[in-house]
Amino acid sequence: MSYNNANHSHSYYYYHGAVTTKPSPLHLISRVAASLLGGYAFVWGCVTLGIVLLLAAGMPYGEAQTLAYLLAFLVFLACFCWAYAAASLARVWLVLAGGGAAMTGAAWLLTRLPA
Repeated sequence: MSYNNANHSHSYYYYHGAVTTKPSPLHLISRVAASLLGGYAFVWGCVTLGIVLLLAAGMPYGEAQTLAYLLAFLVFLACFCWAYAAASLARVWLVLAGGGAAMTGAAWLLTRLPA
């Protein structure tokens, strides 16, 4: 199989012999939104849950907040990169937005437990 696009339509891409279609503009916008908004939601959940768990472990609030915020940069970078590398856009939205909501909900529930 030739990898030369001269004889092929420009709406197809060749990747290691597999033919893939060109993503639509809506797909690209959704992927960018998932990486930014979904990544933000996931990091928000990680930070809130992390602070609550670190407080429960006995760490002072200021130190727990600082540690969670420092780790948030790495978590966001990983989420951002994964949002573009993942094959399924629906899975990206589910994991990032759904995971962020689940972690935020878990943190909220943990703060409501009696001490």
